[in-house]
Amino acid sequence: MKPTWRKPAGMGLILLLILFWAGLVGSQAQHIALLPWPLQAIVYCIAGIIWIAPLKPLLFWMEHGRWR
Repeated sequence: MKPTWRKPAGMGLILLLILFWAGLVGSQAQHIALLPWPLQAIVYCIAGIIWIAPLKPLLFWMEHGRWR
């Protein structure tokens, strides 16, 4: 099997996604800090899970070359 350009490109996109999401959540930290600690924990747990959603189609594209 010959390696394709999709895997390095996909890895780069994953890193960009992580940086974007961390910046977005980090920019809201001052607002989240005003919440009671149990709500802060819930917000950060949800934010820690949400970024995974776009990875499934991206990983599929990296492997197969199509989005579906």
